[in-house]
Amino acid sequence: MLERLFKIKAHNSSVKTEVIAGITTFLTMAYIIFVNPAMLADTGMDYGAIFVATCLAAAIGCLIMGLYANYPIAMAPGMGLNAFFTYGVVLGMGYSWEVALGGVFLSGIVFVLISILKLREWLINAIPASLKLGIAAGIGFFLAIIALKNAGIVVKDPNTMVTLGDLSSPAAIYGFLGFFVIAALAHLRVTGSVMLGILGVTLLAILFGHNEFAGVVSMPPSIAPTFMAMDIRGALEVGMISVIFAFLFVDLFDTSGTLIGVAERGKLLDQDGKLPRIEKALLADSSATVVGAALGTSSTTSYVESASGVAAGGRTGLTAVVVAGLFLVSLFFAPLAASIPSYATAGALLYVAVLMAGSLAKVDWEDVSEAAPVLIAALAMPLTFSIAHGIALAFVSYAVIKLLSGQGKQVSISVYLLAALFIVKFVFL
Repeated sequence: MLERLFKIKAHNSSVKTEVIAGITTFLTMAYIIFVNPAMLADTGMDYGAIFVATCLAAAIGCLIMGLYANYPIAMAPGMGLNAFFTYGVVLGMGYSWEVALGGVFLSGIVFVLISILKLREWLINAIPASLKLGIAAGIGFFLAIIALKNAGIVVKDPNTMVTLGDLSSPAAIYGFLGFFVIAALAHLRVTGSVMLGILGVTLLAILFGHNEFAGVVSMPPSIAPTFMAMDIRGALEVGMISVIFAFLFVDLFDTSGTLIGVAERGKLLDQDGKLPRIEKALLADSSATVVGAALGTSSTTSYVESASGVAAGGRTGLTAVVVAGLFLVSLFFAPLAASIPSYATAGALLYVAVLMAGSLAKVDWEDVSEAAPVLIAALAMPLTFSIAHGIALAFVSYAVIKLLSGQGKQVSISVYLLAALFIVKFVFL
């Protein structure tokens, strides 16, 4: 049955290898079980329900990717998108978390339509490569400032807006320690470095009396507080259009980049360098976002950590199915997740920020017309505390700079159209 479903032998793999690969991938991305509920709970959502929604959305997404697309790509609520959901849409723009979930749901529906109608290539090719790099870096910086804030390392100041916090406080010490440990373990290529850093800091905080231990295992909490709670009508407001676009944009390009990158590492691309069955993979990703919103979590997306499982030999969807099984088992570890303080996850956020900021190395800094919009995107996201505003300002700056520098013909009509829409939004809405 496994051979018929996954064609394991045709991919020069074995069941044992696929299982090991699945375990490896899960260990590298399991931190999301702790980080996502802690972040989304700041919106007022029920922590236990988010925990269950996170595990279920990840499991369902992995199952669809494994059984339908037959790729060793794992899925879970995306980093950056969850931060935008909480700090950008709910706390920043003042929308309820129900409306924000409605926005995620609608972005998933549009993503499904794009996948079915095969508009992906047109959309991806229409967006300049430099903007993609700048947006990825901007999301990284956005996560970094959230991490520093959660650990009390950066605090607000009435005169300078932000300033250095009390570095002698337990939160700041644990935040830095977690980041140092994760970075060191990652450099040493230790599997599960992020999760080990989070759990290690939590254990130290408990031992020194700075945190309470809630237990390890229990029956899963109720998902009722968030299940089907999205407000779709509220998400159809004019002001939510840019938010839905931001959810869609980031999910689409993050997914496409992850799929190609991981597939290339696993030698799963065809002779033309294209990914076979990419429509199925994108449909799996977009469907998971729709399901995740219904369950009660932010956008579900493909995880670049899947590369660790591919490096361990994973080549088929069985790897993703194994990850799904482990996320289902994680449902019974809600007390452990509830024991983890925000400063314990700060190090993980800061580490992910480092990885995402690495995209700046690929920018052509000699061409100011390309580099300037990148800098706008990278700085605007953390300083406006909004991924949507960063994307909008990046598009506007790219179109205007290219036009004024006599390079207007190099810019696609879609970029001009989006830039015009963003200008209208900023000026009139």
